[in-house]
Amino acid sequence: MPELPEVEALRDFLADHLVGQEIAGALPVAISVLKTYDPPYTALAGRTVTGVARHGKFLDIDADGLHLCVHLARAGWLRWYDTLPATPPKPGKGPLALRVTLAGGAGFDLTEAGTRKSLAAHLVHDPSEVPGIARLGPDPLAPGFGRDDLAALLAGERRQLKSALRDQSLIAGIGNAYSDEILHVAKMSPFKPVAHLTDDEITTLYEAMRATLTEAVERSHGLAAGLLKAEKKSGLRVHGRTGQPCPVCGDTVREVSFADSSLQYCATCQTDGKILADRRLSKLLK
Repeated sequence: MPELPEVEALRDFLADHLVGQEIAGALPVAISVLKTYDPPYTALAGRTVTGVARHGKFLDIDADGLHLCVHLARAGWLRWYDTLPATPPKPGKGPLALRVTLAGGAGFDLTEAGTRKSLAAHLVHDPSEVPGIARLGPDPLAPGFGRDDLAALLAGERRQLKSALRDQSLIAGIGNAYSDEILHVAKMSPFKPVAHLTDDEITTLYEAMRATLTEAVERSHGLAAGLLKAEKKSGLRVHGRTGQPCPVCGDTVREVSFADSSLQYCATCQTDGKILADRRLSKLLK
């Protein structure tokens, strides 16, 4: 799933390629992608892109005051073309969900692999009209977001660290992969209760979060959209690396599986050598 660093890199890429360009048309190919119907997508034709923003994991393409807000979900992606294929897309065929064509012939496709269709596109007058954007917590890379801001967000939390970091209404942009990475850098168990964090541990968590996300954004900066997935995978330390050696201590990276996801961690670095139970309903390490 694209998270804050990849979506920020896509924002940067699209800002370079879209701003100042006229939109010739936007063609929804999969009905499942459409989350709004008024204004219609035909209203984008003839408008000029004036900006590209990011809200958590959402991309926001501003076309003369109309905002195309996109959430790529788990299996969505953006495919850029300097020259779009001449053959019109066929509804119901392949992963294509939405095509945006520029007046000069370039453009991009929004695609989604698999059968679980969660990619979402909203066309609105204001991004706050999108429920997922309206409920977002603060951005962890915002210039004014400091250690004390994180402490205030975590005050009164009764959840475990992994769950809290992934909550978009608490902190925007962090998902399954980067929560694993942040906790590995912080040397904390994913199941440590937030309420048990000391002041020093909150500082450590804040520094790990800022460093992990900043480094990921810097690695992705300037890359073409088609290279971002590979860059994300190559830069991860524990997430998606079950069975491989931890890059810090050499211990085996381990996994806890859930119904529709999994997490990875290093027992030596994060849990004092204790192995977390790989059962969804097991009593987990505190």
